[in-house]
Amino acid sequence: MGLTNLNATHLSSTKITAAQDAIAALESALAEITINLSPEDRKRYGSINEQNKLFVNKVHDYNQSQPNLSSPEVDWNEFNKDHSSRNSMETLISRLESIITRLNNAKTLHDFDNYQSALVDYSYTTYKAGTASPGFEDKYKDLKQFFVKNSTSTAPPEEKK
Repeated sequence: MGLTNLNATHLSSTKITAAQDAIAALESALAEITINLSPEDRKRYGSINEQNKLFVNKVHDYNQSQPNLSSPEVDWNEFNKDHSSRNSMETLISRLESIITRLNNAKTLHDFDNYQSALVDYSYTTYKAGTASPGFEDKYKDLKQFFVKNSTSTAPPEEKK
């Protein structure tokens, strides 16, 4: 028998509601700064690569430690606010990506459990359809469409009738 119930931990409806409320609160808290860029804008502005981040951080360090060496043409108050905001956002993004990864992992295990159980039910249905038990032949015909015969099929082998 294969592995089943790889993830038998389930959130209560109260916890699901709390998580949904927390996401709504996060969306509301971030609404004023979230921007939808068009594909053209995203291409135009790009994203800063690691080398350029190091450059920006070095300029920031110089401005903080030796402001007399900083260009008077730069609005350093705005530069520092941008720098602080991007650092805060990077931290938030990292934490959210970690949550997303863990949620995807949990979902993957639930998906696997569901699929394995569905295969067990399909095998049972195949068996019962072969015994002419009422309703099982129609269920079998309805489910077998998901197991089209081809060389890459992952269908369980059909039992002989």
